[in-house]
Amino acid sequence: MPEPETRVLILGSAPDAVAARNWPKAPFTHIVAINNAWRVRPDWDILIHPEDFPPANLPPEHARGQQIVTAADYVPAQNSFGGFVFAGGTMAFTAGYWALAALQPSVIAYFGCDMVYPVSGKTHFYGTGAPDPLRADVTLRSLEAKSARLALFAARQSCRMVRLSQGESRLVVPSVPRSGLDRAALPDAAQMSGALAAEHALGYVVPSGRYWESEQTFDPAAIDAVDRLWLEAYARATSAPSADSSAATDARTSDAASARTGP
Repeated sequence: MPEPETRVLILGSAPDAVAARNWPKAPFTHIVAINNAWRVRPDWDILIHPEDFPPANLPPEHARGQQIVTAADYVPAQNSFGGFVFAGGTMAFTAGYWALAALQPSVIAYFGCDMVYPVSGKTHFYGTGAPDPLRADVTLRSLEAKSARLALFAARQSCRMVRLSQGESRLVVPSVPRSGLDRAALPDAAQMSGALAAEHALGYVVPSGRYWESEQTFDPAAIDAVDRLWLEAYARATSAPSADSSAATDARTSDAASARTGP
């Protein structure tokens, strides 16, 4: 069976996101803008945002065919991949799981979503925002592990997950040029089994998606152990050295933000 030809660009709000402003839409079939990233270019296809996204920040109008995705859409999608506790409660990952469920793509390419923030100056293309993925949150103790998990779920659907940025990133997926989307190696999704079994044994599932209402029932050490399994699985699946888990990086940002799923 031939691979699907849907190629998704997931666009975030990092300062370098504006570089995508003048890119031709090809080779992408869909542009998924997270939160304020719809401002980068007018031809976005999907805008995805969390429940606490200010209505004033929504586009005043949108063209025929453009779709706005909310919690009513992405919570069931993310639950189908094991839920927010193990997947990570920030919109970069939520957008990826929604795309896997709704669009069945062959490629998911991230840009403006490296989740690396400067100590001073602009944190987002529109100015200074809250570094949401770095807040103290039991689901975000290792952004590297969460990205590895998403990449392996993508691989299970014959979907390559890549990033279009160069340099530092909390995403463990390969950096590729826009001309090389389909040439990235497809990880061996069979390596997922141990990490999935560990998740199932813990049973940290919150169907509403509002995992913070039950956060006191989750054992951070157990989640850290599962995160390590995902990093190890991704390393085996790609024959690459295992990435470091950066729980300590996130722990030192306890005052970073209050939003549950952000830019």
